[in-house]
Amino acid sequence: MGSASNPLVTSSVVDDSPLPSNLNQDDLKKLAAYKAVEYVKSGMVVGLGTGSTAKHAVARISELLRQGKLRDIIGIPTSTTTHEQAVSLGIPLSDLDSHPVVDLSIDGADEVDPALNLVKGRGGSLLREKMVEGASKKFVVIVDESKLVKHLGGSGLAVPVEVVPFCCDFTRGKLEELFREAGCKAKLRVKSGGETAAVTDNGNFVVDLYLERDMGDLEAASEAILRLPGVVEHGMFLGIATTLIVAGKSGVTVKDRFG
Repeated sequence: MGSASNPLVTSSVVDDSPLPSNLNQDDLKKLAAYKAVEYVKSGMVVGLGTGSTAKHAVARISELLRQGKLRDIIGIPTSTTTHEQAVSLGIPLSDLDSHPVVDLSIDGADEVDPALNLVKGRGGSLLREKMVEGASKKFVVIVDESKLVKHLGGSGLAVPVEVVPFCCDFTRGKLEELFREAGCKAKLRVKSGGETAAVTDNGNFVVDLYLERDMGDLEAASEAILRLPGVVEHGMFLGIATTLIVAGKSGVTVKDRFG
């Protein structure tokens, strides 16, 4: 898809009707998710994302299947949580071994920059998400407008890196050193309310990078992270997203990435 930092991004407002003032963030996520599901056609293999926005898309796909408006859909879940949701809703599932090419994936993002590069994985599913969405012909990202940033890491929240448990503090230190000029603080993610390390679906740990400044060339940053022994994958999704759907108080906007 070309350079992650210099694509052609076109934007179109698909609905600029003022939205009700009482809509909350979850309402906006649902709007974006429902718009994304309009891209799903009968007979497709669909990557099912993970998180508070993607769950609305999964629920909508199930609803359309029950209504007979969609048929012969095969879902590829990106986490055990999504797998459980899809099973409970009766969506037929498979995996990349059986379906190595995915027609369309729909997922949320933690951050989106102007070139449609993403930060994902604050929920811990970054590896499986990147595998499924990287195998997709089309990847539709759904967010509310709070997720838009000038540069990745710009929200001040975490850029996650999945690491093997062995000597994870050593790996954490190497990651922090790697982005010292960006004011990086690297922290091992722990379970809520405790000091035990959070564990991904793959049995790994997550190191969260908190950046005070722009990390610079994203492709170079990606390569530097992946060269570190002990790193499994990082949460920067560069040049993967093809379409972005943003729901905001002023309406719904669709942006497409070319090149």
